[in-house]
Amino acid sequence: MVRITEELLRQRAEHNNCELFSLEEISLHQQEIEKLEYIDKLCRDLKILYLQNNLIPKIENVSKLKKLEYLNLALNNIERIENLEGCEELQKLDLTANFIGELSSIEILKHNIHLRELFLVGNPCTEFEGYRQFVVATLHQLKCLDSKEIERSERIQALQNYRQVEKQIRDQEQVYLVKRAREKEEALKKIQEKQEKKKEKQIKPKPGFDRRWYTDINNINPDPLEDKENHQQKETEKEYQEWEIDKDDEEDRAFWEEPTPYTPEYRLEAHRHLEEKRRVKENIRGQKMKEKPPRTLITTDGKVLNMNEPKLHFFLKDDEENNQFILDLAVYRHLDSSLIDVDVQPTYLRVMVKDKPFQLVLPEEVKPDSSSAKRSQTTGHLVISMPKVQEIIRANRKTPTLVKPSDSNKLQTNVKRERVEKLEVDHSKYSFPDVANIIQEKEQTGQGPINLQQQKVIDAENSYVDFEDNQDVPPLI
Repeated sequence: MVRITEELLRQRAEHNNCELFSLEEISLHQQEIEKLEYIDKLCRDLKILYLQNNLIPKIENVSKLKKLEYLNLALNNIERIENLEGCEELQKLDLTANFIGELSSIEILKHNIHLRELFLVGNPCTEFEGYRQFVVATLHQLKCLDSKEIERSERIQALQNYRQVEKQIRDQEQVYLVKRAREKEEALKKIQEKQEKKKEKQIKPKPGFDRRWYTDINNINPDPLEDKENHQQKETEKEYQEWEIDKDDEEDRAFWEEPTPYTPEYRLEAHRHLEEKRRVKENIRGQKMKEKPPRTLITTDGKVLNMNEPKLHFFLKDDEENNQFILDLAVYRHLDSSLIDVDVQPTYLRVMVKDKPFQLVLPEEVKPDSSSAKRSQTTGHLVISMPKVQEIIRANRKTPTLVKPSDSNKLQTNVKRERVEKLEVDHSKYSFPDVANIIQEKEQTGQGPINLQQQKVIDAENSYVDFEDNQDVPPLI
């Protein structure tokens, strides 16, 4: 049974900094509340109160709320309108889907002179003949009934037929109250019978198993058959639990398939049934959590296990230049850093993310004291740097001297000089003949010695101008 307490009210008043003395609006819907209490003492300045979809059987402890303007009590177990005279500023009252059959109880609302809207849809009284006329004629201040505006002609007609309609309503109301008393008595008997049957079923054990285990207190030495018997007992207990679960499922199906009248008693019984089922599931879940074996991170023989329970992506890099390991762990971006705990050991690394371990065995021994952990502000990744214990010995090599920023220009000029001083011949600046292409050089016109050589060839050709080739003269041998 859920009760209205100061703690619950403060919890639902978060929008008002959990302050109750100045609270003007509060929502307590779907809280399974079975009694209306303490609100008029703790929240005197309330203007809007939501209490729909609960199990409240009676309107009470709200008469001191002088500033209350809107009260929502839809989907409850209310059978009569009462205790609202003190709500002087009440303008809207919602009693949809309740069990109000005593329609004459609306006369108490005459004192609420500011009442403008009233909702009674889904109540037994709405099925009475002349229901609307009686309400319109009784409450002169009403402007709207069941989301339908009251016109002036409708009110005049209702007032003219008020005596006749009132008599009809009283007669129908008496019939309903007699019927309701009979239904209530039958419902209570059926509920009591079901509870007794349920108790008998709980006491009666399964045939062949009395739900008790027997042990010999005089037997000190372990029996070789003891393990076998314990195993058989566990199997029997497991079978009994499965049998009980199947039986509960059948009973639950039969409970919901059984036709029942729509009354406050059966609505409350359905709620009790759901609450019991929920409690049983929570107990089973709690037993499973207890039976769950503890997490093993390091075995009894000292072996460290790799584990990634939070299921995070990671990358382990071997930074040989800086002689260290770098772990990049893809932690959730919006996870608070206070929920992350890093523990670096010489041979392994452990990161707890929301109490879920990520453990990794390292290839080499590292220095825990020199390790560092940083987190990215953009991606949320956790980067852990772990220097190695053993340094890597490399061959000596010439390392370039560090150059100051101011000497960078000098370095560039020296490099340029080295490139210019290389032994190369620029053909555009020198006229030396190309020995490899000496024959082609003859065909080209050049300067210097080449010019002289060309001149000699030309003279030789001119000296043989008068030569005659006679075919009768035999060739020289």
